[in-house]
Amino acid sequence: MSASGRPFRILGIQQIALGAPDKGRLRRLWVELFGLPVTGTFVSERENVDEDICALGHGPLKVEVDLMQPLDPDRKPAVHVPPLNHVGLWVDDLPKAVEWLTSQGVRFAPGGIRRGAAGFDICFIHPKGNDEFPIAGEGVLIELVQAPPEVIRAFDALAAGAV
Repeated sequence: MSASGRPFRILGIQQIALGAPDKGRLRRLWVELFGLPVTGTFVSERENVDEDICALGHGPLKVEVDLMQPLDPDRKPAVHVPPLNHVGLWVDDLPKAVEWLTSQGVRFAPGGIRRGAAGFDICFIHPKGNDEFPIAGEGVLIELVQAPPEVIRAFDALAAGAV
């Protein structure tokens, strides 16, 4: 447990997710012009998303860049509004993080901890608070992502070398 009493660590950026009515324009910039490789795809009726999963960087510290479009632009969730849909953060202990953050008044989006598009356990902090859970992303959807052991080791090694 950290000195602050927090039973988990946020390690770094796991992903950014960008949405548009048609992901073709996002692909033009991120894949064709920037040269990011497409490492996978994910389609979910439940989450109303058709996404290409790209990689920025290499190894355990690479950042996922998700290029998303809605399956139905008139349905929720609207993965294209706002265009910067969400930010994903690596967490070293997702269940402890969710338990502790909930006890601190953080509002989570429905769905709980579940398997995400890239195969990691995930959950979302809601962009808006409410009376019961007043702490939220203040307009930003935040995805908490369970870091696998190699990511935790890479961040620990990087921190150990820092002065």
